[in-house]
Amino acid sequence: MILITGGAFQGKTAYTEAHFHYEITDGASCDLATIRHAQILNRYHETVRRLMAENMDAEAFTRNICAENPNCIVLIDEVGSGIVPMEKQERIWRESVGRCGCILAQHAHTVIRCICGIPVAIKGDLP
Repeated sequence: MILITGGAFQGKTAYTEAHFHYEITDGASCDLATIRHAQILNRYHETVRRLMAENMDAEAFTRNICAENPNCIVLIDEVGSGIVPMEKQERIWRESVGRCGCILAQHAHTVIRCICGIPVAIKGDLP
Protein backbone atom coordinates (compact mmCIF):
# COMPACT_ATOMS: atom_id res chain seq x y z
CA MET A 1 0.00 0.00 0.00
CA ILE A 2 1.06 3.55 -0.73
CA LEU A 3 -0.46 6.39 1.30
CA ILE A 4 -0.30 9.90 -0.11
CA THR A 5 -1.28 12.63 2.31
CA GLY A 6 -1.16 16.39 2.62
CA GLY A 7 -3.44 19.37 2.88
CA ALA A 8 -6.25 20.09 0.46
CA PHE A 9 -5.12 21.18 -3.01
CA GLN A 10 -1.44 20.46 -2.35
CA GLY A 11 -0.78 18.35 -5.44
CA LYS A 12 -1.61 14.82 -4.25
CA THR A 13 -3.82 13.98 -7.21
CA ALA A 14 -1.49 15.56 -9.79
CA TYR A 15 1.47 13.63 -8.36
CA THR A 16 -0.52 10.39 -8.40
CA GLU A 17 -1.72 10.90 -12.00
CA ALA A 18 1.85 11.63 -13.14
CA HIS A 19 3.41 8.58 -11.50
CA PHE A 20 0.74 5.89 -11.48
CA HIS A 21 -1.37 5.01 -14.48
CA TYR A 22 -4.31 3.30 -12.86
CA GLU A 23 -7.99 4.10 -12.58
CA ILE A 24 -8.76 6.57 -9.79
CA THR A 25 -11.76 5.81 -7.61
CA ASP A 26 -13.39 8.71 -5.76
CA GLY A 27 -13.94 7.73 -2.14
CA ALA A 28 -16.51 10.51 -1.74
CA SER A 29 -18.97 9.00 -4.20
CA CYS A 30 -18.08 5.43 -5.19
CA ASP A 31 -19.94 2.36 -4.03
CA LEU A 32 -18.30 1.23 -0.78
CA ALA A 33 -17.81 -2.28 -2.21
CA THR A 34 -15.69 -0.77 -5.01
CA ILE A 35 -13.11 0.34 -2.45
CA ARG A 36 -12.21 -3.28 -1.77
CA HIS A 37 -10.59 -3.57 -5.22
CA ALA A 38 -9.75 0.05 -6.13
CA GLN A 39 -6.31 0.62 -7.61
CA ILE A 40 -6.17 4.26 -6.52
CA LEU A 41 -8.58 5.55 -3.90
CA ASN A 42 -8.84 9.33 -3.78
CA ARG A 43 -10.39 11.41 -0.97
CA TYR A 44 -10.38 8.75 1.74
CA HIS A 45 -11.19 11.47 4.28
CA GLU A 46 -14.59 11.74 2.55
CA THR A 47 -14.98 7.97 2.69
CA VAL A 48 -14.64 8.28 6.46
CA ARG A 49 -17.37 10.94 6.46
CA ARG A 50 -19.67 8.60 4.51
CA LEU A 51 -18.96 5.69 6.83
CA MET A 52 -19.76 7.81 9.86
CA ALA A 53 -23.01 9.01 8.26
CA GLU A 54 -24.01 5.37 7.85
CA ASN A 55 -23.02 4.59 11.47
CA MET A 56 -20.24 2.28 10.31
CA ASP A 57 -16.97 1.85 12.21
CA ALA A 58 -14.48 3.76 10.03
CA GLU A 59 -11.43 2.33 11.80
CA ALA A 60 -12.61 -1.28 11.37
CA PHE A 61 -13.45 -0.55 7.72
CA THR A 62 -9.96 0.89 7.22
CA ARG A 63 -8.30 -2.17 8.76
CA ASN A 64 -10.35 -4.38 6.44
CA ILE A 65 -9.27 -2.35 3.40
CA CYS A 66 -5.63 -2.72 4.44
CA ALA A 67 -6.09 -6.49 4.65
CA GLU A 68 -8.24 -6.92 1.53
CA ASN A 69 -6.57 -4.40 -0.78
CA PRO A 70 -2.90 -4.18 0.26
CA ASN A 71 -1.74 -2.88 -3.15
CA CYS A 72 -4.05 0.14 -3.17
CA ILE A 73 -2.76 3.68 -3.44
CA VAL A 74 -4.74 5.83 -1.00
CA LEU A 75 -4.96 9.63 -1.02
CA ILE A 76 -6.17 11.32 2.15
CA ASP A 77 -6.30 14.98 3.16
CA GLU A 78 -4.76 16.11 6.41
CA VAL A 79 -7.78 17.61 8.15
CA GLY A 80 -6.56 17.99 11.74
CA SER A 81 -4.80 21.35 11.43
CA GLY A 82 -6.23 24.80 11.52
CA ILE A 83 -9.22 26.15 13.36
CA VAL A 84 -11.08 23.62 15.49
CA PRO A 85 -14.67 23.33 14.21
CA MET A 86 -17.45 24.44 16.53
CA GLU A 87 -19.68 21.53 15.47
CA LYS A 88 -19.04 18.45 17.58
CA GLN A 89 -19.66 16.08 14.65
CA GLU A 90 -16.97 17.83 12.58
CA ARG A 91 -14.47 17.44 15.43
CA ILE A 92 -15.35 13.75 15.73
CA TRP A 93 -14.93 13.33 11.96
CA ARG A 94 -11.49 14.99 12.03
CA GLU A 95 -10.37 12.69 14.82
CA SER A 96 -11.65 9.65 12.94
CA VAL A 97 -9.83 10.73 9.76
CA GLY A 98 -6.63 11.06 11.77
CA ARG A 99 -7.02 7.62 13.31
CA CYS A 100 -7.78 6.05 9.93
CA GLY A 101 -4.78 7.82 8.44
CA CYS A 102 -2.60 6.31 11.17
CA ILE A 103 -3.93 2.83 10.37
CA LEU A 104 -3.25 3.34 6.66
CA ALA A 105 0.26 4.65 7.35
CA GLN A 106 1.04 1.72 9.62
CA HIS A 107 0.11 -0.76 6.88
CA ALA A 108 1.66 1.17 3.99
CA HIS A 109 5.16 0.39 2.78
CA THR A 110 5.40 3.96 1.48
CA VAL A 111 3.93 7.17 2.88
CA ILE A 112 4.26 10.36 0.85
CA ARG A 113 3.39 13.84 2.04
CA CYS A 114 2.67 16.35 -0.71
CA ILE A 115 2.97 20.04 0.06
CA CYS A 116 3.06 22.83 -2.54
CA GLY A 117 3.18 20.11 -5.19
CA ILE A 118 6.39 18.65 -3.78
CA PRO A 119 6.25 15.00 -2.70
CA VAL A 120 8.34 13.97 0.29
CA ALA A 121 8.69 10.33 1.37
CA ILE A 122 8.11 10.08 5.11
CA LYS A 123 8.15 6.28 5.04
CA GLY A 124 9.89 4.23 2.37
CA ASP A 125 11.08 5.75 -0.92
CA LEU A 126 9.39 7.82 -3.58
CA PRO A 127 8.28 5.66 -6.50
